Amino acid sequence: MEKLDGKTALVTGSSRGIGRAIALGLAREGALVAVHYARNEQAALETVQLIEKDGGRAFTVGAELGVPGDIDQLFHGVEVGLEERTGRTTLDILVNNAGETSAGGTAPEQVSNEEYDRLFAVNAKAPFFIAQRALGLIPEGGRIINISSGLTRVANPSQMVYAMTKGAIEQLSRHLARHLAPKGITVNSVVPGTTDNGHDVFKIPEVREQMAQLSAFNRLGEPEDVADVVVFLATDEARWITGTSLDATGGSLLG
Repeated sequence: MEKLDGKTALVTGSSRGIGRAIALGLAREGALVAVHYARNEQAALETVQLIEKDGGRAFTVGAELGVPGDIDQLFHGVEVGLEERTGRTTLDILVNNAGETSAGGTAPEQVSNEEYDRLFAVNAKAPFFIAQRALGLIPEGGRIINISSGLTRVANPSQMVYAMTKGAIEQLSRHLARHLAPKGITVNSVVPGTTDNGHDVFKIPEVREQMAQLSAFNRLGEPEDVADVVVFLATDEARWITGTSLDATGGSLLG
């Protein structure tokens, strides 16, 4: 019997990369997964196909985050999908994974108001209001898991604003964990390091070698390395863990 049989989950940004691996991992343990995407419906459908090929269940939900009406659109799709497949709208597991960063980074002197607002809208504001809205659907014993970043632990000025948004995510986890503990709902953050998410930059051998050296294991992280930590937090085995940040950087922060 899978550890998440009968459970339902929403994974934002699960059309590719770490989000796709998380969706696959949750489904593999028996959860029905809502696969969220912002614009690339085809990639989300591919995630669903991979899940179904593996014997799992999933459906897609489209909603661009960080724009007016995003939360309403997201949860309309989630609730309709859950109702059609389970007869109810209970959401046992929420994974806030979707996020944006500036490709290549931006020097602090060059950050525009538009870039700053966009990163905070997608990476910090949206997860807060997604969690807020989900509270009406999450039962006792539910799980909220927020994806942070190793950049909250090291200084990289070109990714300053992105790191600030992920710092906000970790505070969301900490304070919401305290608030929801009486309901038996755990809230945690997972902190990935440099992970091959399929971006073109990871196809460059010199870049891969340089990034691999950041890990104590001298290799790049794979999406499954992070996904397995998320799946663990979603199971009953992690019932006594809340309000914390789990390092999934492969030892990149050891110094």
